Amino acid sequence: MALPKHLQHGLTPDELTFLAEEEVISIVPSFSMTKIRVLSGVYGPFVPPSSTSVPLWMALSLKRKRKCRIVAPEWLQVERLQALLKEEKENQDGFNKLPRRFIETGKVLLDVAPDDLHLPAQLRSLLKDLREVRQAKIRLGLQSEGVMQGSYLQMNGLTPLELMELKPFLVKAMGVLQTLEPRKEERDGYGASQT
Repeated sequence: MALPKHLQHGLTPDELTFLAEEEVISIVPSFSMTKIRVLSGVYGPFVPPSSTSVPLWMALSLKRKRKCRIVAPEWLQVERLQALLKEEKENQDGFNKLPRRFIETGKVLLDVAPDDLHLPAQLRSLLKDLREVRQAKIRLGLQSEGVMQGSYLQMNGLTPLELMELKPFLVKAMGVLQTLEPRKEERDGYGASQT
């Protein structure tokens, strides 16, 4: 059943996490099985100790059943996150390009498979710091002083979750701008009386 227009506010964080679970990730299975076909594709074969690529939702399901070990994505390493955090702090002109769903993927992996990650507490802290630096940039970009001086929020590189968080503010701001803009007939009438 579709929601009425006034109740449709966009995707929730849980829905974005659900979408993030379509991302492909590597696992090391602890069972043997030939290829399997699911709606999203064909995955396998599952032969330990060889790794194979599966959607995140499948990796999480197998991990909960203790049927695999999840291989952390390349970006979910302490050294890599430290470098990304440093780059994000140094780049004051915009946002660094990060994995599209790094917030959701990182949270799910830290919640479900912390034993498969190296230094999970430090990873959680670095992800939190990275998120806070990006949120501070967003707040700074939305301040009226910056807008008055000609600067604006550079939205290149924002993730879907960050955009979803910004959406209510942007929708409200656009509504206010529309009410401030004179109607076409008012502009035409004003211009005609000037000549």
